[in-house]
Amino acid sequence: MAENNASHSSFARWWRQVLFVPLLHSKWLTTEARARLTDKVTSAERGHRGEVFLIIENHLPIQEAYHVGCRDRAIDLFSEYRVWDTEENTGVLVYVNICEHQLEIVADRGISAHVSPTVWRAMCEKAVSGIAHKKTEESLAELLDEVGQVLRQYYHLENNPEGNELSDTVVFLK
Repeated sequence: MAENNASHSSFARWWRQVLFVPLLHSKWLTTEARARLTDKVTSAERGHRGEVFLIIENHLPIQEAYHVGCRDRAIDLFSEYRVWDTEENTGVLVYVNICEHQLEIVADRGISAHVSPTVWRAMCEKAVSGIAHKKTEESLAELLDEVGQVLRQYYHLENNPEGNELSDTVVFLK
């Protein structure tokens, strides 16, 4: 997570997106890996009233990459996929940008009132470190578990109700 939410225009960032070859960098994201991560999202949502949503994107949209960084893109996707639109404002978006080697967590105001940005930042840094060591799926699975634990801490439920407000399926934006 970035300290400053404002993206700065970057010609270098734009070039990275233009030159990025998805086939070389997203081989790890097989159909089976996506299914396992979807299962992790489902298990991360057990025992609390929060919603967890995972988006993995190869690269920023070329037409936006000069002006929009990963944090702003994550916020845009938080809105686009209506992660903010949960009954108790407890949606949490985990956004991974493969090209930029960045991970962002955007939490709705219900959970942000309880969890410090430094907690989210530490979770992101830990996952990014694992990704850098070629343990992408494992790092994301562990991160999803941690997000679930945080949500259980503040929005615990004894009996898990039926009522998943957001899909658990991993969204992959090519």
